[in-house]
Amino acid sequence: MSQAETLRKLHQDHLTDYNRQEQQAIELIALLNKLYNEKDVQVTLFGEPLDTTSVDNVLALHQKSAARDADAKAVTIEDTLAIAKVLAESDVTALRVDAGQLTVNEGDLNAALQNVASDASAQNEATDIVLYGFGRIGRILTRLLLSQASSSKGLQLKAIVVRPAAAGDLAKRASLLERDSIHGSFSGGIRVDEENNGIIINGRFVQVIYANDPSEIDYTAYGIDNAVVIDNTGKWKDEAGLGKHLQSKGVQKVLLTAPAGGEIKNVVYGVNNDTIGDDTIVSAASCTTNAITPTLKVLNDEFGIENGHVETIHSFTNDQNLIDNYHKADRRGRSAVLNMVITSTGAAKAVGKALPELGGKLTGNAIRVPTPNVSLAILNLNLNTAPESADALNAFLRKMANSSAWQSQIAYTDSTEAVSTDFVGTKHVGIVDAQATIVTDNHATVYIWYDNEVGYSTQVLRVATQMAGIRYTQVPA
Repeated sequence: MSQAETLRKLHQDHLTDYNRQEQQAIELIALLNKLYNEKDVQVTLFGEPLDTTSVDNVLALHQKSAARDADAKAVTIEDTLAIAKVLAESDVTALRVDAGQLTVNEGDLNAALQNVASDASAQNEATDIVLYGFGRIGRILTRLLLSQASSSKGLQLKAIVVRPAAAGDLAKRASLLERDSIHGSFSGGIRVDEENNGIIINGRFVQVIYANDPSEIDYTAYGIDNAVVIDNTGKWKDEAGLGKHLQSKGVQKVLLTAPAGGEIKNVVYGVNNDTIGDDTIVSAASCTTNAITPTLKVLNDEFGIENGHVETIHSFTNDQNLIDNYHKADRRGRSAVLNMVITSTGAAKAVGKALPELGGKLTGNAIRVPTPNVSLAILNLNLNTAPESADALNAFLRKMANSSAWQSQIAYTDSTEAVSTDFVGTKHVGIVDAQATIVTDNHATVYIWYDNEVGYSTQVLRVATQMAGIRYTQVPA
């Protein structure tokens, strides 16, 4: 066989194999949507939701999973499809199954399902969600909530509250949701319902309410009751201000997407979400606090952190000026797109609220830089127990990133080519950059990338889910 014939055969074999995988992905997507809609059963791959709107994304996620750990078994589309078929034939509900962990650890799904059979009648009732504010985080939350298959259970986005505006506001709001300069076009259908003052997103009607203050709103008049309000405005950060939401008819709980003051709990999901209890007002802390706290926790548990400093290289935000102009805060009046701007950050202090054992041990500063999204936290830590080497520390962090306990909060990259735009849109909260790790005696420097919009928003929704009383049995446990 000539070289040309060999290459033609190789090309055909690869194409045939990919076409087979495409058909399996199409079958898998249909099953996943049915499981979610009818049984409230979700299938993830190493903590990452499978995008049921894109065959290419499902295949790419499986391909990427093969690079997680060179020593572990790769997870194929056939593996996940087989798991989905077993779930479709079972009678369990309110379940989250990680196909990646189950496959790699050679778990027995049938045996696991027998153990959760007693929960077969479990149901997660629908919980109304109201987004108070519709800026960067508000729109990302909307995308995340409405990009998955429709369901009568779980978090249901019912309304968006914004300040009163001029004619044409609805169309502008819809356009900002549909077109995003950072995250691209919304994958789905969006249209304005002027008559009912709302936006229809992927077939679901979302009411737009205009108000200057929560006290003006009666949500029950819009068919909304026992809602969780996610306040994205940052206008109120204490109980007196956020408590206004609870005075509105139809509201049961409030979640703030910014660090809170006073006695309000600052929660980093995966670290201290077990402290929420029956709290009616909770803070999801900040994007930086969420990005660094999980890694700080595992490092402290393993090596002990004596003290340290956190430097955040943070993308500019809306509160800065495009060009030099008056700003009440120091330095932030200078052009965000032309300058690196040193500013303060409460992230290091906030870590102590989520992780009390590190209270008072960390200092922090931030440098706002001329990029619109994805930030980088640099952890300079003095450890009680010195790692053997940078490789040993990286091996530990990779193990944590691959564990079922931390896979949703900690990710890991060993690429020598990784740059900030590679992490736009990642749902992982913080990504350890192994190439940058430095260890000198008991001093360690760890670099953590994070999408300060999407990564943080996934954490916000995890906290909201818990506050709503929604529970899932995890398989594997």
